[in-house]
Amino acid sequence: MASKLSLAPITDLTIHKRPTFHTQFLQSSYVLRSSSTSSLHKKLLSSKLDSRRKSFVCSNSLKQETVQNPTAPLTSSNKLVLVTGGTGGVGQLVVASLLNRNVKLRLLLRDPEKAKTLFGEHEDDKLQVVKADTRNPKELEPSMFEGVTHVICCTGTTAFPSRRWDGDNTPERVDWEGVRNLVSTLPQSLSRLILVSSVGVTKSNELPWSIMNLFGVLKYKKMGEDFVRNSGLPYTIIRPGRLTDGPYTSYDLNTLLKATAGERRAVLIGQGDKLVGEVSRLVVAEACIQALDIDFTEGQIYEINSVPGDGPGNDTEKWKELFKAAQLQ
Repeated sequence: MASKLSLAPITDLTIHKRPTFHTQFLQSSYVLRSSSTSSLHKKLLSSKLDSRRKSFVCSNSLKQETVQNPTAPLTSSNKLVLVTGGTGGVGQLVVASLLNRNVKLRLLLRDPEKAKTLFGEHEDDKLQVVKADTRNPKELEPSMFEGVTHVICCTGTTAFPSRRWDGDNTPERVDWEGVRNLVSTLPQSLSRLILVSSVGVTKSNELPWSIMNLFGVLKYKKMGEDFVRNSGLPYTIIRPGRLTDGPYTSYDLNTLLKATAGERRAVLIGQGDKLVGEVSRLVVAEACIQALDIDFTEGQIYEINSVPGDGPGNDTEKWKELFKAAQLQ
């Protein structure tokens, strides 16, 4: 169970140019399976009364958060963001934050029931869940991506054998084959693909990374990165350090929206796989969301850490400064 939560958005950020770094591996609501556009819509399930009650509580919290954060970006009604790994440590925070900003979402999940627990049920014009497994290319049908403008891929597993590997959930299957299968199915009209990877992927034969890579997690993440880079799709790759804060996998949306990064709100962003340190999952989630619409982050790879101090929160101008400063180093 995660340690204490104090939920509220991440506050102002301080820009630091000093590199620091470490590693970590990463890693609704209607249910769909479809082979055509029409079947996709036919399989949207109607909301249940119990989940509507949850959604009502969450929406009240969302309104309050929005008032407190007038600079929150991505409220565009013509945006449809598809999130994979949306019930994982980073993914659930991405989803909660986008719901808070009234961005239309489609989640691609193996188990849609998890989404109901975390996020409740919402109308189709707010949140949909598609049942599919990125490890199985036969489950990824083009109709699932119809209308999608942006994708955030947060899928991942543990670096070392654990219960999370049960059911063939290994780094090779998730970080390489799953990413490859997903990217191969995405439409070329996509505005941006955000991939969450890891620091150290270019140094898997060097200490301490060689230890973390004993079972291939860095190798397979790098293979996934390379496939994205060569796909022809507009992309941004986010490489977090060792992940802290969460995962909040036992909480509901109302609780997630109050999560904060504690004292580690200041953000360090670098390039060239030089950072060594750790980063709050909340900061990683916000970096993914901000990168969606910052033009100059296209085609870029960023490493990210967080340290004690005030941070950028969801202020897009401050994030632009952080991303730009990293490119100038």
